Amino acid sequence: MLKTILFDLDGTLLPMEEPRFLSGYFGLLTKTMEPYGFDGGDLVRTLWQGVAAMVANDGKRTNEAVFREVFARRYPDRDADADLLRLENFYRTEFDRARVFCGYDPAAGDTVRNLKKRGFSLILASNPVFPRFAQETRLKWAGVDPSAFSFYTSYEVFSFSKPNPDYYRAILSERKLDPAECLMVGNDAEEDAWAASEAGIPVFLLTDCLINRKEKDITRYPRGSFPELLREIEKRS
Repeated sequence: MLKTILFDLDGTLLPMEEPRFLSGYFGLLTKTMEPYGFDGGDLVRTLWQGVAAMVANDGKRTNEAVFREVFARRYPDRDADADLLRLENFYRTEFDRARVFCGYDPAAGDTVRNLKKRGFSLILASNPVFPRFAQETRLKWAGVDPSAFSFYTSYEVFSFSKPNPDYYRAILSERKLDPAECLMVGNDAEEDAWAASEAGIPVFLLTDCLINRKEKDITRYPRGSFPELLREIEKRS
């Protein structure tokens, strides 16, 4: 019987065209950091290097520690602690302005509230390459109360990232979950569908903002929009 539902965030609960969001988000970030002596293009490249390191993380350190190492290595003559506090402050303040680069679907919040009311345990399985407060901010953009989730992954507490199936195995271990009693809801054919299914978790692909970079065969996954998701949950309950 289905007991726990895991939700991806970007492109799932929060509609977005990834290139538009990234362009707007990085524009705000570089505008904030350039007065402190950063070259905007170089900073963005460094952030991507940090993301790549977090994706490759082997579980021995948190993603935050891995990112900090990349950042400090790239800027050895700067005070990394002070600069990372500036980045943190950006996420607490200016990042909220990136809301305009995303869409909005009221069905996302309605679905989460409906499932919470019905007694399902909800987990936010958003790739933990952001700090916790950035995850919470994006949930609010989607019209979702962060408190609806019993657990969510962020870079402070997690040591794996998508598309590594160990990311999902770590959630199962942390929450002591039976994968057969879970459902992963996401929009990415590799990061959500393939990786979760490799960890033994059934999958529903939300296709409103579908990402399938490697043109994987998705015919084996139940898929559709929020009404189809609710019907799939009914079948599994």
